Amino acid sequence: MSSAVRLVRLYWELSKPRIVMLLVFTGIAGMLVAYKEVGRTPSVVGLGVALVAILLGSAGAEVLTNYHDRDIDSQMTRTHNRPIPSGRVSPRNALAFGLVTSVLSVLLCLYFNWLTAACMLFGLVDNVGVYSLWLKRRSWLNIILGGISGGMPVLVGYAAVADAITPLALFMAALVIVWIPTHIWSLAIKEREEYKAMKIPMLPAIVNERVATVCIAITSSLLVVFSLAILFVPDAASPFYVVSAAALGGVILGYSVKLAIDKTTKTAWTLFKLSSPYLTVIFIVIVLNIWLF
Repeated sequence: MSSAVRLVRLYWELSKPRIVMLLVFTGIAGMLVAYKEVGRTPSVVGLGVALVAILLGSAGAEVLTNYHDRDIDSQMTRTHNRPIPSGRVSPRNALAFGLVTSVLSVLLCLYFNWLTAACMLFGLVDNVGVYSLWLKRRSWLNIILGGISGGMPVLVGYAAVADAITPLALFMAALVIVWIPTHIWSLAIKEREEYKAMKIPMLPAIVNERVATVCIAITSSLLVVFSLAILFVPDAASPFYVVSAAALGGVILGYSVKLAIDKTTKTAWTLFKLSSPYLTVIFIVIVLNIWLF
């Protein structure tokens, strides 16, 4: 393997690719919905530019948060092998890479319009500034307020096509935001002792297991209910979507209730592993619902 390929793979690992690709997917989904809403044929060039912009923005945000968290990452079992704490990428190079990719993402969004760039910039500020620099080590609200950035790729994709933010776009973005507590807190159940040791106030690390698991069951319930809120968006829902969302939500809700009952890390880990496919599939359902029904 050439040194150039190894370098690309290393910085790709640094950007947390699984998270980044999920965010890119939600952004492209928002774009496809917007094309249908405004009555335009999807553009290969537009989709390509948006994909690169969201990819760079999401990766930049993840790299910058990794840079800020390098001290605690080096002490946690789950994260100590990441590129910065393991010494494979220097903090200086990671910071430069994160800043450059973040700036480039905003500039690429200007290819579409100012609203798209503003959504990207807001997402970067919320993720890096509000979540990582301000709240992650100070308050359990870290993923609540910092999680708003998770919905920004959807708005970036939608605004790139429509140059507007509609109720349907807000619904899709909010669905990601409401999904985040179940996703993150179920992981934090499994990693609660390390979070406690690092004094990171993730909710499961500062309350007992009963309270934490009940909170996850509540947020999962809210997620399922909210996934059906599309019924209040005019001409946006179909029986196909309602049945699909209810079935998908039933799986998440079932495991969250199971977690509240058995309070085991095994169930928490299963819920965490199911949450990403849930978001992926429900966004596929939203796109199919808009285009086919």
